[in-house]
Amino acid sequence: MSPPRKDASVEEDQTDAAARRAKGEFVRGQSGIRGLLGSAEFPAEPGRYHLFVALNCPWCHRVTLARSVLGLEQAISLDVAFPNRTGEDDPAGPGLWEFAPERRASLTGEVLPECTRETGTGRGLRLAKELYRAEGSEEQSLPVLYDRRAGRIVNNESAEILRMLGQCAEALGSRLPRAERPDLFPDDPALAEEIEALNAWIYTDINNGAYKAGFSSDQAVYAKAFAAYFDALGRLEALLSDGRDFLTGRRFTEADLRLFPTLFRHDPVYYLRMKLNGARILDYPHLWRWLCRVHALPGVGEAGSLVHCRQGYFGRSWNGVVPLGPVKPMGYPEAYGHPELAG
Repeated sequence: MSPPRKDASVEEDQTDAAARRAKGEFVRGQSGIRGLLGSAEFPAEPGRYHLFVALNCPWCHRVTLARSVLGLEQAISLDVAFPNRTGEDDPAGPGLWEFAPERRASLTGEVLPECTRETGTGRGLRLAKELYRAEGSEEQSLPVLYDRRAGRIVNNESAEILRMLGQCAEALGSRLPRAERPDLFPDDPALAEEIEALNAWIYTDINNGAYKAGFSSDQAVYAKAFAAYFDALGRLEALLSDGRDFLTGRRFTEADLRLFPTLFRHDPVYYLRMKLNGARILDYPHLWRWLCRVHALPGVGEAGSLVHCRQGYFGRSWNGVVPLGPVKPMGYPEAYGHPELAG
């Protein structure tokens, strides 16, 4: 198996990153642990691997989607961090992913039933950062694909993890027969090239573009990201206007999976939190119907949580208050069951 490609669809160019950040631009860092699932070092075996995720994180959402639609829920175990990171009063410091199922969400006043303790290492670690320290790394990001048998991190780049899960689904012990399991990256050179091209501009302008807009501290940088994001949505609307079911035609592929987490968050979260209030996905009829179509696929609805998204994004805002809407024309995610809302 060849290593996953490292290109513009996977990570951001780091040229002059420090200077760009100083000018107000959000520049996403690179993931540093890039092992290859299915190699001699990390053989693809049922029950060997574990995922550490946060359900509010769109990069984690890619991976939970892949695990779910590929039928790997029993083959790959999972721990879920609380959507808000540690605060200023935490002895380990602020801004750290924490496995703390006892924490209560300000949105609901209750614990979040999806959150877990850390079970992948057998050591009951509290912080994701502790996983990295064992590797001699100062990183702290999620998702993490972990080898329980070797006690090592395999990979922490979401684009590569989901590609490898697709490539190794059979060997990992998918519960789905081959005929019922989506082929996320088909062995067809022309289709593969089309998927890679879609991935590249969708990542740049939409997936990472949402963060470029929302986390910018410079008006001009924000305006550029805002324009690129909505230009890309218009491009997708035009692509889907020919009646195709999915981005490359009739088949659900990796390109659809990678787009979904951002658009799933747009109306209820990003419209306000990321200052992407140019339009809702509901205002793009073809794109809305695509979003509803993907949400209805087996395993997709169970792989994410808008409660975690709302709590995670707005719980980190200046006052920690989580908005309760939108409620018109109906609440989310219920709206994703109604493609007719877009007319």
